[in-house]
Amino acid sequence: MYLTRRSFLQKSGIGTALLANSAASSIKLSAGEPFLRPGKPRLRLALAGYSFRKQFLWNKGKPQAPRNKSRPMDFFKFIDYCADHGCEGAELTGYYIPPDAGNKYFLDIRRHAHLRGISICGTAIGNDFSLAKGIKRDYEVEAARHGIDQAAMMGAPHVRFFAGTAKGFSAGSERIQNCIEALQICSDYAGDRGIFVGVENHGAISVGQLLEIISKVDSPWIGINLDTGNFFSDKPYDDIEQCALHAVNVQVKINMQTPERKKYPANLNKVMDILKRANYQGYVVLEYEEEDPFGEIPHWLEKLSEAIHA
Repeated sequence: MYLTRRSFLQKSGIGTALLANSAASSIKLSAGEPFLRPGKPRLRLALAGYSFRKQFLWNKGKPQAPRNKSRPMDFFKFIDYCADHGCEGAELTGYYIPPDAGNKYFLDIRRHAHLRGISICGTAIGNDFSLAKGIKRDYEVEAARHGIDQAAMMGAPHVRFFAGTAKGFSAGSERIQNCIEALQICSDYAGDRGIFVGVENHGAISVGQLLEIISKVDSPWIGINLDTGNFFSDKPYDDIEQCALHAVNVQVKINMQTPERKKYPANLNKVMDILKRANYQGYVVLEYEEEDPFGEIPHWLEKLSEAIHA
């Protein structure tokens, strides 16, 4: 099920106690090291459920009318789509989980993916850890743990996290430390289940902030969810290069953005070259954000596959 704030508040003592216990314990803040992978680069094609965000029947616990009414989407159909279009993996964005989903639902998803030869390469949540300490941040941590549990049931090795937003971090010097503490809790929890926490370059945070945050979480289970189109920068390819050695998952968009958030076409070959130089070994997930997903995604999967194998 999708954890709502109301359901969290009904048991808010759990989250509050968890955070209090964590704050009382010492957190080792050591410099994060990049992943040093033996062997050669290995890039595996996958697709994000977010690419069909307007087609799912549920969105963050609420019913949603599909834009294309003749082609509604759920995770079973999405996995079929990935299998039918040459993907190795499917990223199941958590926003689209039905609110009444129980353990059987997640195990059925896992079974269906295996029978279709598709790896559930990850899930994604929409947390915000740049909040001040209090009930709202407690909810964000508890909801994140809930998302990790769902990923574990589906056999997903990775959950996409957000650190927070530049606006949130600008509200006080303690906000980044608050985020680090929350990510420490989640990384420990995820690591006990064999799941990576991938922190995304999201919310207009800087590369420096992102690297600082992940370097101060003492866990071998944290890294970067590298979103190639989420740098509002004059030098996005340099930003990608700075993050690539820390990547545990890569989401590829077909556009880049200027500091003014004006879109322009991404050079997919250049992005793949950066990942190969970093000896990245993992999923390269197309996250399509433009119009006409049914018409355009097959073309972009083919283009991304060509860049991967160039």
